[in-house]
Amino acid sequence: MTKKEQSWRRREQFIEDNGIICLQNVSKVYSKGSPAINGITLGIGRGEFVFIVGDSGSGKSTLIKLLLRELTATSGHVFVMGSDLEKLKHRQVPKFRRNLGVVFQDFRLLNDRNVYENVAFAQRIVETPAIEIRRNVPSILAMVGLAGKYKAKTKQLSGGEQQRVALARALVNNPSILLADEPTGNLDPKNSWEIMNLLDEINRNGTTVVVVTHNREIVNSMHKRVVTMKKGVIISDEEGGEYIDED
Repeated sequence: MTKKEQSWRRREQFIEDNGIICLQNVSKVYSKGSPAINGITLGIGRGEFVFIVGDSGSGKSTLIKLLLRELTATSGHVFVMGSDLEKLKHRQVPKFRRNLGVVFQDFRLLNDRNVYENVAFAQRIVETPAIEIRRNVPSILAMVGLAGKYKAKTKQLSGGEQQRVALARALVNNPSILLADEPTGNLDPKNSWEIMNLLDEINRNGTTVVVVTHNREIVNSMHKRVVTMKKGVIISDEEGGEYIDED
């Protein structure tokens, strides 16, 4: 076996051992200052539900951007669904992202369009046939409890309803992975729990879910795997973990 074949086999074995998301000794250094992420290794298995927690500046947002291929690592390797993200060409990135659903704190909806069109937009990007869009969009809106709101403009909705639209849009293409960056950050406790219960249901149906959050109550109540970051490194990784104090 050649050195190249040996290297390829080690990569395959690492992915097989560590899951659908694998970071291998990853660092990210911006133009100035200390590393935002400093030599972390992390594996997330297919079908897992994982919380990523830590104070501002701990590296959580940089981690999400690496997984989305908005950034590339300064060193180390980031594998998502078997792809080495550093080696993806620019033209390959949109196709890679089709297998990811993403939910943000600020919803990022199209405010000039109604609920149906916001969700259908995600399907049109990947060139889903119109007949399938007409079937898929009502189905996913029903799943998130918005079947009766499909004609409403997003500005007419409550914050919780807007986040449900964002969640429906993230899920309509049946992604393998759902990344949620502070999905309850702008919501009251009732709506926060409704969104988290939906994420839990989605995970039980087989989707890998990764949630970045500061919500201590939710993390401590759900008893999921909790990865805690501080100053660019992982300081704790616990199954059934809690939101730990870093001081």
